[in-house]
Amino acid sequence: MKDKIVLAYSGGLDTSTIVPWLKNNYDCEVHAVCVDVGQVDDNEKPDLEKRAIEYGADSIDIIDATEELVNDYIFPMLKSGGKYENKYLLGTSIARPLISKILVDKARELGANCICHGATGKGNDQVRFELTIMALAPDIKIIAPWRLWDIKSRQDALDYCIQHDIKLNMSAEESYSRDMNIWHLSHEGLELEDPANMPDYRNLLQMTTYVEDAPDEAEEISIEFEKGIPVSLNGEKMDGVMLLTKLNEIGGKHGIGVIDMVENRVVGMKSRGIYETPGGSILYYAHNELEQLCLDRETQAYKRTVAVKYADLVYSGMWFSPLREALDAFVDKTQETVTGKVSLRLYKGNKITKGIESPYSVYNEEIASFDTGELYDHNDAAGFIKLYGLPLKIRAFMKQNTEDK
Repeated sequence: MKDKIVLAYSGGLDTSTIVPWLKNNYDCEVHAVCVDVGQVDDNEKPDLEKRAIEYGADSIDIIDATEELVNDYIFPMLKSGGKYENKYLLGTSIARPLISKILVDKARELGANCICHGATGKGNDQVRFELTIMALAPDIKIIAPWRLWDIKSRQDALDYCIQHDIKLNMSAEESYSRDMNIWHLSHEGLELEDPANMPDYRNLLQMTTYVEDAPDEAEEISIEFEKGIPVSLNGEKMDGVMLLTKLNEIGGKHGIGVIDMVENRVVGMKSRGIYETPGGSILYYAHNELEQLCLDRETQAYKRTVAVKYADLVYSGMWFSPLREALDAFVDKTQETVTGKVSLRLYKGNKITKGIESPYSVYNEEIASFDTGELYDHNDAAGFIKLYGLPLKIRAFMKQNTEDK
């Protein structure tokens, strides 16, 4: 009886090569699954389906999961405030657990006993795919061709396809390693592998205008949040997918959200990537500004600690872990009062706060004002400072006494 293999399929060089390779090395059916998380244009779908069959796949499914990605993965991450190494907005990382979950669902539906992915043996994605599959379907076998085959480079993959009469519309010289979804677009490979090289931004960027070419006039926008979730743009209520799509357009126009980063991969090496996250960068900034107004000092400080761990879990492929679920419970509690409106000016890559307002603001103008108010007596500060600084004073006396001996 033939094995049934569900293949995570993108239509790129790697997964296109994997289809004939699986057919040549396994007695199997190959069922390609392309999970659309905002990267597939409707006009491209017929060609994507056609090519998968031409390459040897027994079936191809394109599953639209964009809404699920935004509502069930991106927005919880946004509420956490997590950024990997205080920079990366986790665009590739956050989509991988959802893609893997859908692969598992499809495998169960087809009665498949194997799931195959095209992640390399040097990258993070192999960890993310396989940890999710292990968490959801420990009985399913995982096939990772990049750890098994003799192909060592993208040129080798192209040569393999030529040998097996697979006609691809790409070349190794043009093939940056890119990953796209509704949240971001990443670029790796070719000249970017040398951190000394400045990217040719005008030719590289696809979601975002190069900052020097952005408009010379600022654009004002407002975003409304309810319990940490963005629900309105410029006074118009809209669902998450539409809101993020429009913010990508606006932010991209103004050169917002381009990051050049050397990061620490899970597998132990460093890598350099260029990330475009125009709408996401705006949302992270606006959400943080609103939290500044709505959260008390201790909660806000501890939430920053949680954000670091949350980002590490997402980056490392540990979405389906008890700790991430527990951290979500904490985050959701903090977001109960993160409701309000943030107004911004966008100008040549910059996000400038115009104003913040919330019915749950813990900013009290009467207390904060330099004018004396009834709720705060300046004289109370003297006793507080004496007690707060008492350990420092005691230590200073100790040092004086020991230095005199």
